[in-house]
Amino acid sequence: KFRIVEHLQGVDSPEAYVMRVTRRRVEVEATSEAGLYYGMQTLLQMVDAEGRIPCGVIKDEPRFDYRGMMLDVSRHFYDVDFVKKQIDAMAAYKLNHLHLHLTDAAGWRIEIERYPRLTELAAWRTHHLWKDWWNGERRYVESDDPDSHGGYYTQADIREIVDYAQQKYITVIPEIEMPSHSEEVLAVYPELSCSHESYKDSDFCIGNEQTFEFLENVLSEVIALFPSEYIHIGGDEASKQSWKVCPQCQARMQQENLSTVDELQSYLIHRIETYLNTHGRQLIGWDEILDGGLAPRAIVMSWRGTQGGIYAAERGNDVVMTPMTLCYFNFYQTESREGEGLHIGGHIPFEKVYAWDPYAGFSEAAREHLIGVQCNLWTEYIKDMATIEVMLLPRLAAMAEAQWSTDRRDESTIRAKMETMRRFYEACGWQCAPYYFDGRK
Repeated sequence: KFRIVEHLQGVDSPEAYVMRVTRRRVEVEATSEAGLYYGMQTLLQMVDAEGRIPCGVIKDEPRFDYRGMMLDVSRHFYDVDFVKKQIDAMAAYKLNHLHLHLTDAAGWRIEIERYPRLTELAAWRTHHLWKDWWNGERRYVESDDPDSHGGYYTQADIREIVDYAQQKYITVIPEIEMPSHSEEVLAVYPELSCSHESYKDSDFCIGNEQTFEFLENVLSEVIALFPSEYIHIGGDEASKQSWKVCPQCQARMQQENLSTVDELQSYLIHRIETYLNTHGRQLIGWDEILDGGLAPRAIVMSWRGTQGGIYAAERGNDVVMTPMTLCYFNFYQTESREGEGLHIGGHIPFEKVYAWDPYAGFSEAAREHLIGVQCNLWTEYIKDMATIEVMLLPRLAAMAEAQWSTDRRDESTIRAKMETMRRFYEACGWQCAPYYFDGRK
């Protein structure tokens, strides 16, 4: 029996639930439909090989309001059905935010009606494999070219993904990269770059008002498609070199009394934040948005370690922790790398993720601004759907423990639980990495 109640004693979150299992019945109570849904996920995972469910009482609520996963669909494109399959896996682990990395040099992946060249040309490249394209001439080709590789989501596709995720209480967050990682945009709209030449720049020209007209027009269509409160604007790894010699950027700096190119980037972030805020949305970006001065309400996604997130939280901005050495699931799962194929480098085993305390280093005052935790799957070296799944599973289970559980369980407990989860993966048709289960180092 599943029912919504007005109040649950001993829990505070609207996503909480209480489950009572007796010899005769199962009863799940929650104050919201999301809570009931999460109770159902737990119940499904409790069933043993003989179809039995252990008796007892579970009172459960999440540690963090934001429990996320990022999927990079720019470096290699994945279709709607595959994205839905990953949403299913997220839902099983009670994650509630899917961050889609929709734009990058390797391909623009979302239809913008006002700028058709983004999907006619910037979504298609000369090589299927990112590595081959990146090490080559890095050219884009027309969508009807017989040798084109890539793809994009139509606006109807986006609505389908968003609707499917909402049914599983997951919010889809779009990422539109700026001011850098924008080679594909500047190849087809070179007037938005400092050089005004295709294939020359990766950063938008911040001195050019056309840049802001373009970004706001794109964001207006994005906002119409995604009900998410958060809109991710990237903000990472800008070279900023062209800004130092660009007459328009230098004029902007003089006009705005800016002394460094870091402050010029901050000018863009502040201006885009104002635009998003006026449309009822919140800006979220990688921790480089700290450079030159953080926008007042911006949410910082701390990836270069923990210090950026701690700094932002100390000054009162909300943060999502996603440090690269713990949360980048495109890293190898074993030290030996045996049988894992080619990946970007680094080593993040299941046990390391499971042992992580996201609050480490935060003062008591700053902890209230740590709103969540996210794992990221970048796909430069992940060309197929099967590899995506084995990179996520079973590490997604360890991440879910960090995101949801307030207590830290011991190794023997998680080992026993994961043997049950392996059977659950098989029943769901999900592929998982063998390394955690067969003891390979």
